[in-house]
Amino acid sequence: MSTGAGVALEFRSTGRRFGAVVALADATLTVGAGEALLILGPNGAGKSTLLRLAAGLTRPTSGQVLVDGIDLRGTRAGRARAAIGFLGHRSFLYEHLTAKENLELYAHLYGVAGDTGALAERWLAKIGMARVAQRTVRGFSRGMMQRLALARALQHEPRLVLLDEPTTGLDPEGRARLDALLDEQRARGATLAMISHRAEAALPRADRVLVLNRGRIAALGPAAERDAAGWTALVAAAGTAPGAAA
Repeated sequence: MSTGAGVALEFRSTGRRFGAVVALADATLTVGAGEALLILGPNGAGKSTLLRLAAGLTRPTSGQVLVDGIDLRGTRAGRARAAIGFLGHRSFLYEHLTAKENLELYAHLYGVAGDTGALAERWLAKIGMARVAQRTVRGFSRGMMQRLALARALQHEPRLVLLDEPTTGLDPEGRARLDALLDEQRARGATLAMISHRAEAALPRADRVLVLNRGRIAALGPAAERDAAGWTALVAAAGTAPGAAA
């Protein structure tokens, strides 16, 4: 359940078009501080678009997106973005830098105080990559890139954590480390919004579940309302509904 007070993330009649394609249509949603939201839906449902809007990486074509009450299109948007940790399909890592240098750079960009080198070393140990701290990122496997990108997204202790399929490319050890980090984020009171195709793995740490279909909210309710099979069946039904995306 939510451990904080107030609203961490809010969509107010938010829409996003890409030409004639409606990626998100008139979405209204609030996520409480400290809450964990699991986002499900068939391919093409608008899940990644919703997270990119929440991260301020994509601008809405209608409506508003607010983080901690701050409009991401307003003059104080930079302050709001500093409180966000985002892991998407791109790693946002610099391939000519070492693993440690990447984390140090992002710590500086987020204004983290103190010894950023020591911080980077702690996070490299957390993700099981201390042995490759001085290796350049170019040539890393997909799983190694995903682990490092996860550390990049979390090391500044963001209040709002946005994760788009964070298990992508991870082996069993990597998934176990991810689970431990997600539990750690929840314990410190961070707000979490996560896209996952593995409802059975993600559901236990979710407070609510959002199901999207064709850019619209198809369902939103307490995670305990259904078991993993029930939520999966609901997603499947949304994906095969008349006019659903292929």
